[in-house]
Amino acid sequence: MEAYVTLTVENKVGFIEFFHPNKNAMPSDVLSKLEQTIVDAGHDDAIKVIVLKSGGDRTFCAGASFNELIAIENETMGKTFFLGFANVINAMRKCPKIIIGRIQGKTGGGGVGLAATTDYCLATKYASIRLSELSIGIGPFVIEPSVSRKIGVTAMSQMTIDAETYFSTTFAKEKGLYSEVFETTEALDVAVKTLAEKLASYNPNALKEIKKVFWEGTEKWDDLLSKRAEISGKLVLSEFTKNTLKRYK
Repeated sequence: MEAYVTLTVENKVGFIEFFHPNKNAMPSDVLSKLEQTIVDAGHDDAIKVIVLKSGGDRTFCAGASFNELIAIENETMGKTFFLGFANVINAMRKCPKIIIGRIQGKTGGGGVGLAATTDYCLATKYASIRLSELSIGIGPFVIEPSVSRKIGVTAMSQMTIDAETYFSTTFAKEKGLYSEVFETTEALDVAVKTLAEKLASYNPNALKEIKKVFWEGTEKWDDLLSKRAEISGKLVLSEFTKNTLKRYK
């Protein structure tokens, strides 16, 4: 199957789904399409609430595309790639619609950033999380503000330092990343649909205003995440990172 990003509308709920055959890893083109789709859904009057989900039954998002990371040849290319994640995060936080996350399986790196940037996140018991960036010679610089805002600096630091461990859904729920955890994907989908349609019946102006309140204090993130992308873009050129990525390829 080929990568895609789709938007479907049902009962005033916009379902944004992304997919990549490599464990839903995120190359630049998918990130760009995802950013634009979020912006479009935010401006669509037929949509009152957004659900962010990924295709497939297993991994929600494996994070950055290692194949694309290996191909980065200079700092400009590196910053441009990591700006892809920054742009999606900023699109999500500035979107005037509430975004519900539907996390059906394991998620790592940038995928944790996406989950953390949703306004309300539901998951299955299989949706463990990992921040592996330090182990490959970079770090979760771009997603850190969003992850720290959601689960706290202490938990983010623990995950960053213990970079090769998948943390359980119990950990993710206790730290506030997931609001609820379900036994099956079917139960997750029922809960997501029920919540989204309930929210879509509420006063849209109230939803818009409360979304602004949720994200107060993040007005400087456009500049902050750009600077963080520059850091990652430099580190990905290191001999350590290049050699490590080749082993994973």
